[in-house]
Amino acid sequence: MVDLKDLLADLADESDQLDALVSPLPTVDWAQPTPAPGWSIGHQIAHLAWTDHVALLAATDAAAFFATVTAAPDPARLVDHGAEQFLAPPPELLARWRAGRTALAAALAAVPIGAKLPWYGTQMSATSMATARIMETWAHGEDVADALGVVRPASDRLRHVAHLGVRTLGHGFAAHGRPAPTAQVRVELTGPGGDTWSWGPADAADRLTGPARDFCLLVTQRRHRADTALLASGPVVDEWLDVAQAFAGPPGAGRDPAAPTAGNGVRA
Repeated sequence: MVDLKDLLADLADESDQLDALVSPLPTVDWAQPTPAPGWSIGHQIAHLAWTDHVALLAATDAAAFFATVTAAPDPARLVDHGAEQFLAPPPELLARWRAGRTALAAALAAVPIGAKLPWYGTQMSATSMATARIMETWAHGEDVADALGVVRPASDRLRHVAHLGVRTLGHGFAAHGRPAPTAQVRVELTGPGGDTWSWGPADAADRLTGPARDFCLLVTQRRHRADTALLASGPVVDEWLDVAQAFAGPPGAGRDPAAPTAGNGVRA
């Protein structure tokens, strides 16, 4: 089991990496569009600041957290409204994001062992919440990097994102109105350092292999399966690659394939 203290340290490192990417940008660049329709780089950071804020409420004041949901003028636009609400000039937004993530880390560290925090459609432990924050920070960081035309170096922090991607296999099916599979699945991913990360029984008929970064891009819906080097063997994994979703809520729109690519996302 991953230690919460280690998770929070990785969350801080993931946030710092993104902070270092955006903090030097001139104000005009914060308005650059990202792959998320209607969202600029500023919206991406504002979303992270807003999500840290509501996660802090979930960890410290459940009633206040639920109030943010019931008071939403349009629940279907809750996420977009949150980003718009927290959007501000870059210096103010950066200060808000930094203060919020620091406060959230302190609050998660103080959550009693075994306590469950409310979240959208579910409940989460402090360790699960920290893992989800790593996933979101990394995924929205990829949107920013794509907007700037840069490729960020991968780190072993991706293992948290990959673990969440595997754990949410059933959620991806359910979010798309499909029954969760009962068959066992084997996942073998190659980490940034060349080591193998694996989940599931070694003799499972349904198997997924490929680069860990590609898998993380897929389960956060930052890449279409056709634009990855993931290899699927078996009907369950083949279908999973179409519905994978590591984040809570309704099914995401996903991304269109960048271009026809032979040999990627093989259906076997």
